[in-house]
Amino acid sequence: MTVNVRLSAGLAAGVASALIAGIWQVATRHSTTTTIAPADLAILRYGIPAIVLMPVWLRVGLLPRGVPLRWLTGMVLGAGLPFGLVAMSGTRFAPSAHMGVFMAGACPLFAAGLAWMFWRERPDRARALGLVFLAAGIGMLGAGSFRGVDAGAWRGDLLFLLAAALWAGFTLSFRRAGLGAWQGAAVVSAWSAILLVPWLLWRGGTGLADAPLRDVLWQALMQGALAGLLGLWIFGAAVARLGASQAAAFGGLAPVFSALGGWWWLAEPVTGVDQVAIASAVIGVTLASGACTRGARVESTAG
Repeated sequence: MTVNVRLSAGLAAGVASALIAGIWQVATRHSTTTTIAPADLAILRYGIPAIVLMPVWLRVGLLPRGVPLRWLTGMVLGAGLPFGLVAMSGTRFAPSAHMGVFMAGACPLFAAGLAWMFWRERPDRARALGLVFLAAGIGMLGAGSFRGVDAGAWRGDLLFLLAAALWAGFTLSFRRAGLGAWQGAAVVSAWSAILLVPWLLWRGGTGLADAPLRDVLWQALMQGALAGLLGLWIFGAAVARLGASQAAAFGGLAPVFSALGGWWWLAEPVTGVDQVAIASAVIGVTLASGACTRGARVESTAG
């Protein structure tokens, strides 16, 4: 695959992953504020992919040969059950637009910071400027939350920031692990399904049986098929073709999709501050992704 084709495929995968992330954020917000709790959503989010991808993780193994334990741990923490519970819990307090800006917008900042800390990878000027725009968008929403403009939203915002840090750890760990996109999705889902057992025992079971069947089936599609299978694979493909930091930057497009979805589906207002923050995130992702950098360097999966 030539550099241009590889870059184009990576950019397309990045945009697709942001669209899926936005849809997932709105669907999760709708569920956790109506009929299904975050812990129950996690069963659908990770249980379904673990079953579907069983042939893959059985072939690769729960401890894939040649993958250091630290990268495997980073993948499971960053995209598995811990990430899912933190992100889904945040939707109970903050609207979809906040989830998009805080979680997706902060991920590139954490990814760039971790890449510099561990491997001394420094962004060029365009990408650095993009990160500044992303930070500005996050700051605008954060200031509004703590001033009481969105009462109680600050709790969700803090959870979204933690989820962003976890996801950034996943992007960097996946890049270094050297696994394929389906392999990474399968191993993360399998370990998350295993972790669900003690979590549900501690929690005292699940409430899925009490939820409306229509809602359970809809969330099975959104959580298990769209986010758990397709979303994680597409994001893995973006990381493989663009590199961790640039792939993570595409998450900045998710606020547009989540805000529009929240406005259309959940009747959540999009304030002037929200619009400015979203615009800042869009500018940030355009610059931070490297898409506007002539001759952008395409990093290898193994780094």
